[in-house]
Amino acid sequence: MVERLTVIFFITLCFLLGLNLILLPWISFGTIGDWGDNYLLVFLSEKSGLPIIQRTIASNWFRGAVTGLGIVNVIIGFWEIANFKRSVSILKSSSTSEHK
Repeated sequence: MVERLTVIFFITLCFLLGLNLILLPWISFGTIGDWGDNYLLVFLSEKSGLPIIQRTIASNWFRGAVTGLGIVNVIIGFWEIANFKRSVSILKSSSTSEHK
């Protein structure tokens, strides 16, 4: 039972992380700020003396790379759904071999 819950948790984590990585670079939050113009990023680039950090993270190619990582996470989630029984059996066999 623990193995099934572990795989379900991993699938949920893949989908949630993937959706966040896909959407967050392109959505503006109003008071919080845009992806490339948020408080922590401005603070980091000012304190480090490297304004290129903010320009790089604000660029569309960086946003696209982050979105690509999100797509990879969603694909991993679908792969885990398709191989659910196999993943559970691998976890069961590894937990029984540890107890011996």
